[in-house]
Amino acid sequence: MSTPNILDDLEWRGLIASSTDLDALRAALDEGSVRFYVGFDPTAPSLHMGNLVQIVTAKRLQEAGHTPFALVGGATGMIGDPRDSGERTLNSLDTVKDWVDRVRRQIEPFLSFEGDNAATMVNNYDWTASLSVIDFLRDVGKHFPVNRMLARDVVKSRLEDGISYTEFSYVLLQSMDFLNLYRDHGVTLQFGGSDQWGNLTGGVELIRRAAGGKAHAFTTPLITKSDGTKYGKTEGGALWLDPEMMSPYAFHQFWLNVEDEKVVELLKIFTFLPREEIEDLAAQTEEKPFLRAGQKALADAVTTLVHGQRETEAAKRAAQALFGGGELNTLPPSTLGAALAEAGSVQVSGDAIPSLLDLFVHTGLTKSKGEARRAVTEGGAYLNNVRVEDPDFVPTRDDVVAGGWLVLRRGKKKLAGVQVS
Repeated sequence: MSTPNILDDLEWRGLIASSTDLDALRAALDEGSVRFYVGFDPTAPSLHMGNLVQIVTAKRLQEAGHTPFALVGGATGMIGDPRDSGERTLNSLDTVKDWVDRVRRQIEPFLSFEGDNAATMVNNYDWTASLSVIDFLRDVGKHFPVNRMLARDVVKSRLEDGISYTEFSYVLLQSMDFLNLYRDHGVTLQFGGSDQWGNLTGGVELIRRAAGGKAHAFTTPLITKSDGTKYGKTEGGALWLDPEMMSPYAFHQFWLNVEDEKVVELLKIFTFLPREEIEDLAAQTEEKPFLRAGQKALADAVTTLVHGQRETEAAKRAAQALFGGGELNTLPPSTLGAALAEAGSVQVSGDAIPSLLDLFVHTGLTKSKGEARRAVTEGGAYLNNVRVEDPDFVPTRDDVVAGGWLVLRRGKKKLAGVQVS
């Protein structure tokens, strides 16, 4: 049986943006283990922050006793859900297959594939690839009035500049997924991001029309910054979950630097901390925001969830060491390299390392050698966390740490790295 009031917990965490009949869904969730699904289209080689919302929501439902079906869209990934910004570039079948495998591997650690409510991984390419156009039009397309499809917000926004029939018909494919999972596996609930509402309700309606069944759907909210702009972007691109595309250090730093106004919301959505602990962190954030207790708890919890405790500790040690709180040589070269890449770095040859003043200019820590010289004479120039007092100092190979790095710092907060080849 499910844990009581899981829907109440999701609502408290701000994870319900819109839904079909909420009372009916609550009753279904209270009756027993509901089979639900959430889909992930492989439109990139990694999942990102927006997908993480769906992953943790699926994990919460499974821990409450419900049964997840994680769908990786090998078929829908070939098409792409329509976006306001315009047509997607279609990827090759080989590319999509590779991304399907990557996405599957990213999802698997978050769910349990054992026990009474074991998760199941499915790929909609399995039931879509062999479907004839005639069968698709008769069995699925027949149930979709064009006027309803034209009324979707994303379609209306694209009509003036044009939208291909391929993207226009995406809603039919995703709705068919829900119908197939309903018929073959008894799945009665689907959820997704708020931009998926039209696709979700399309599936609910198709189940009613084609199978005479009843299904439920809800959306999670779009995560935005306090100014209303989208979260999930950093200066280097999306907030990727793949450590090769975004280092655990950079990932940890992102969460550590969220605004005070958003930290409680993000703690509720992305962490599994109990309600009492989150409320205590909310009080600390309001009373003593300079301690950044909420941000520290958020960064540690989410980084551990995605990358593991070991990477979280390495990221924290790197941040401490870079700002004088630890030994740089104790850091794994990969962690230090990722941290310095985030701070900004340059490369030089080990045969002729430039002077400290030249390096300060080359890395952008100062605008000129004169400014760099003043930083040294005023006691604000550091190499590997050691204050440099000689403005004519020239580093040597003996100064290189952690597999090939010189760590420059100006004052307390301005960092740069020099990779010595």
